[in-house]
Amino acid sequence: MAHLSAVPSGDDQSPEGAAPSGPDLARLLSRSARGDEPAFAELYDAVSPRLFGLVLRVIRDRAQAEEVTQEVFVEIWRHSARFDANVGSPLSWMMTIAHRRAVDRVRSAEASTGRENTYGATRDREFDSTSEQVETRMESSRVRRALEALTDTQRGAIELAYFGGYTHTEVAQLLEIPLGTAKTRIRDGLIRLRDTLGLTS
Repeated sequence: MAHLSAVPSGDDQSPEGAAPSGPDLARLLSRSARGDEPAFAELYDAVSPRLFGLVLRVIRDRAQAEEVTQEVFVEIWRHSARFDANVGSPLSWMMTIAHRRAVDRVRSAEASTGRENTYGATRDREFDSTSEQVETRMESSRVRRALEALTDTQRGAIELAYFGGYTHTEVAQLLEIPLGTAKTRIRDGLIRLRDTLGLTS
């Protein structure tokens, strides 16, 4: 795989929501899938500011965000052949990978903190506190399973809007889709989540 340069600093990032320009990302992914390292290096230069910006927004720690962004590009390099232009744009596909990697890092950190807290907790911890924590974790598990029931397009939009903290307009810009399409995906995804979780409207 081509050597990846350092993740760009915040000053080098494109303005949030700015439309990408330059190379044909789908073509670069296709060439990368055939082991074309120069094409992958060009792809990296074209999208790394956007992916790093998304990861940093989720993780909120620059060092970890840089590390996760490198992991994202390793995954893109290894699985570039899986990109399907019929499903979505190349940027959307890569943004989804970046967001999921970032969320996984946050969940891993939270789990590690939870284990440390459990180890150091006193034996006389109140039952109500314990049961509340268990209930919260069960609810989180239910939400994760419900998200898996969504289509890829719905899940990508929901994750950006509600886990990434982006507005509907920003989601549309990040996924390179019309604002109305972004709103529809988010609305339909929320309806499906509500039904899956058995919530009342």
